[in-house]
Amino acid sequence: MSLSRRFSLLLFALLFSGVTAVYALETMPERTLRQLVERQQSLFVDAEKDNPNFDQENFKSQLQQLCNSYEVLLRDNPKFAPGYVAYGLLLGKVDMRKQSVGMLMKANDIDKNIPVVKNQLGNFLAEEGRPLEAVNYYLSAIQLEPKEPLYHYQLGTLLAEAQDDFVKSGDWTKAALDKAMHHAFEEAMTLSPGDWRYAYRYGMSFYDLNTPEWEEALQFWQSFEKKLKPGVEQQTCRLHEAKILFTLHRPDEARTALASVTESVLAKQKEKLVAQLTDSPK
Repeated sequence: MSLSRRFSLLLFALLFSGVTAVYALETMPERTLRQLVERQQSLFVDAEKDNPNFDQENFKSQLQQLCNSYEVLLRDNPKFAPGYVAYGLLLGKVDMRKQSVGMLMKANDIDKNIPVVKNQLGNFLAEEGRPLEAVNYYLSAIQLEPKEPLYHYQLGTLLAEAQDDFVKSGDWTKAALDKAMHHAFEEAMTLSPGDWRYAYRYGMSFYDLNTPEWEEALQFWQSFEKKLKPGVEQQTCRLHEAKILFTLHRPDEARTALASVTESVLAKQKEKLVAQLTDSPK
């Protein structure tokens, strides 16, 4: 499952968790929101299909009607936080970032305990180059929903990509940053064991550490390889194993690992490692 697909499912789970399953007990705003979300989901499912006859103008027209319906809902129910969340996420999906953030901020003002809102606001601040502000939103999302792997992944990504900003702030040491980043990716992997993307990023996070635990990294890649399909997937792991073995001054084992990498798409990466091994003792 892709991260974008996971986020979409998370969104609908959030929205419907605030709407009683027994329709008879729904309030009018809840019922209207449910219907709008169902329309939105159907609209984008059709748009994402590989259809050469897709009517772009009709899609835009329906999207505008949907936005108008959200506007009416929020005009009539200005304190209805789930409505702002849904509308804000829709606006973000169609690249109206400023308007999206405005809606999400209103939702946050009304209800400060919506994890998906915290995560999205963290994303916005990170994209705006404000990682020191973004991190607090990610941490809040995790605190509110600690078992959602996406939030841990977002935190780890932020700490990895903006590590210089965090260290320069004086609030983080490199050691503390490394520990938090590595742990975040590990949590994402642990919470979603069937998603290889989280596991792969955890494996890559060893390279981000100032003092990598190479033996632990080697064990990870060897174990991860067994869970993947033969061919490119497993051989990609072997490239990492060879790189780490070379770093651990075990060139013969590195050469053995590289010898089993035969996929053409991995040829350039293999050549680079072979070149590093050329001057190593045999």
